[in-house]
Amino acid sequence: MRKRADIIKCYTEINSETWDRWAQDGNEWSVPITHEEYLNVTEENFAVYLTPCVAVPHEWFGGLRGKKLLGLASGGGQQMPVFSKLGASCTVFDNSARQLESERMVSEREGYSIEIIKGDMTKRLPFENESFDIIFHPVSNCYIKDVYHVWNECFRILKKGGRLLAGFDNGLSFLFNYDDPLRVVNKLPFDPLSMTSEQLEEMLKQREGVQFSHTLEEQIGGQLKAGFTLKALYEDRDRPGGAAIGEYAPQYIATLSVK
Repeated sequence: MRKRADIIKCYTEINSETWDRWAQDGNEWSVPITHEEYLNVTEENFAVYLTPCVAVPHEWFGGLRGKKLLGLASGGGQQMPVFSKLGASCTVFDNSARQLESERMVSEREGYSIEIIKGDMTKRLPFENESFDIIFHPVSNCYIKDVYHVWNECFRILKKGGRLLAGFDNGLSFLFNYDDPLRVVNKLPFDPLSMTSEQLEEMLKQREGVQFSHTLEEQIGGQLKAGFTLKALYEDRDRPGGAAIGEYAPQYIATLSVK
């Protein structure tokens, strides 16, 4: 059994390996778009997702042609090809090698350029101040403990007037038990790093990686604290087959914020 201290030290590596395994197994967020889907993308006809079901409103982007766009924890070959087809200059940053391999495969197949960087968003992002016009950050900060750091880094690397499009879990799904999906067992916010070694090992056996819930104070309040102005938001739920609580209440929020 791994020691609790070792898991705390390397939890982002565990999550990287988890996503590599999910991608290998054909996770729905790891299946790149087809050549036909790529060809069909136009300024009027495209759909990308920050959360499972609701497509991001086109007006949230403020136009993509000529913009420098960062896909933050956004590998998988699903969104970056669309943005590239619409004229954005794209960089994708992700901690899963297999998710990034999908990005490389699609870019080579379709013949566009993209900067592909493997890295851990719990650390300082490897970009200069005011590097991007748009950051696209789908649901992924449930895999890190400190979301304030991410919002601060996003603010630093966005240009003045730049847009942050983010999706995140509202925490509701973390209340419940894996085996009895509507029985409340956890307090919120859920922090797995406060669990015992035995509890951590049991969680890892579920093959879900090390996931955290975060409060709205951290998620929306954190963006405001970093200096962003919140412009719009919407709620969303899991796709069919997801967490049972999704039948009763939304579990996700997407936000548009501007520097």
